[in-house]
Amino acid sequence: MYKKAIVSKIGRNFEEGLSGKFGDLGKPNYQKALSQHEAYVQALEKCGLEVEVLDADEAYPDSTFVEDVAIVTDRFAVITNPEPESRNGEVARMEEVLKRHFSKLERIAEPGTLEGGDVLQIGNTFYVGISERTNENGAKQLAGILSKYGFQTIFVPISRAFHLKGLVSDLGDGYITVAGELVDHPAFDGYHKIIVDPDEAYACNVLRINEYVLIPKGYEKTKGKIVDAGFQVVELEMSEFQKQDGSLTCLSLKF
Repeated sequence: MYKKAIVSKIGRNFEEGLSGKFGDLGKPNYQKALSQHEAYVQALEKCGLEVEVLDADEAYPDSTFVEDVAIVTDRFAVITNPEPESRNGEVARMEEVLKRHFSKLERIAEPGTLEGGDVLQIGNTFYVGISERTNENGAKQLAGILSKYGFQTIFVPISRAFHLKGLVSDLGDGYITVAGELVDHPAFDGYHKIIVDPDEAYACNVLRINEYVLIPKGYEKTKGKIVDAGFQVVELEMSEFQKQDGSLTCLSLKF
């Protein structure tokens, strides 16, 4: 079970972050984004987590997406190396934060690039997306680190999503949500698949926290499938984060 989470408040320059790859949904509304982020934190607390809320870092407009700069487990953390150089300062800040929680910190080094949005842990296996943000060198570095701790790694090349977790999420209990190019990928054949329709692709990114599954609000078909599979859901408004190519898992580090 997860016990803690780390999140970061949104800076006033949030709209200046890297975005727009998967459709122009307009600029985010700062006040609305603040409200949605506060609701997200409250949902994590409802799920039983102790949430550490970092102050907004106005120097880095993408810094609320803390998932990308680190990978955390119950024993160690990995400091990643995001592909955009503009995010390097976020890594340094998160490293200092994680030192308070983990005695073992590993790192991804150049020429490897890796972002946490491309890394999905299900049990003893880590699925790592090879994408525009995570290259093969970074993925191999991570695999080497994980093997020291007894984990196995499976590489999953993707071409039509920002990150791996935009196409597959772990619901727990042997279930996953899956969409797009990964629906028939053999790496996920051993799971019960909840297939997300193309018109609700954003809802593929969901977040299992202890007894609840957090889902984006407004995707009734996907919600119905998850509820029918026996899960308790908490719906959250995510419109302003979607405009910045962000989703539920992006906003926290859980351990």
